[in-house]
Amino acid sequence: MSKVGNSVTSVPLGIELNEKDYCTCLLTALKDMEKNYVIAMSEASNEWLYDIYKNTFMNIADLQRRLYILMFQNGWYQLETVTNTKLNDKYNTLNSDYTGLSE
Repeated sequence: MSKVGNSVTSVPLGIELNEKDYCTCLLTALKDMEKNYVIAMSEASNEWLYDIYKNTFMNIADLQRRLYILMFQNGWYQLETVTNTKLNDKYNTLNSDYTGLSE
């Protein structure tokens, strides 16, 4: 399995938090907030409230994306390359699970 990423920007080692640590914590928090706002939007009791949640969600999603790009550029976030075989296997598994739901 190979990885796709940039060269890693070094950060100080030790017990104190560094830039990478702060970014990782913030990225996790933003992802959790996105999930919670999706739930809030789906349960909003009126359009006014829905619009407030939606606008806040979009701002959080934008921040999360910008932070992800920053982390990727600094080599702190890497992606995994995937073979066609692995994609096909996953597709077949999901398709089988979906078909099983309708039976």
